[in-house]
Amino acid sequence: MSRNRFSRRHGEAGFTMIEAVVALALVTIVLAAIGTLVATNSRGAWKLEQHAALVNAARVVVSTLPRAGAPMPDDLRGRVAGHRWQMRMTPYLDDVPVVPESRFIPQRVELRVQAPGGAMVSFETIRLQSRGGS
Repeated sequence: MSRNRFSRRHGEAGFTMIEAVVALALVTIVLAAIGTLVATNSRGAWKLEQHAALVNAARVVVSTLPRAGAPMPDDLRGRVAGHRWQMRMTPYLDDVPVVPESRFIPQRVELRVQAPGGAMVSFETIRLQSRGGS
């Protein structure tokens, strides 16, 4: 009985075509999962970087404001580092009574900073404004 030279002998190791296709499918699934993870992480890093740039632009705006108590216009706006910003000051009307003999009036300050890409961050605080405007 002659054996074909391409036939399998007992104990000889090798892969069949189905085993190779299944292995390739598993590798493809693992690579797709890794790719999705990398894409998600890069989007998160990009958003974090964008948020840090917005906060930094807001810090620059706040650092250029007049000192505490100095008069300020009710509506300020401008651009810094490519970011648009707008600041509004309105009377702080809450349940906190204003002391009549106080030199200061509480003002609500809202700062909005918008990135060139459209992302926006908003900050709100209270600032004491001099009653006499000086």
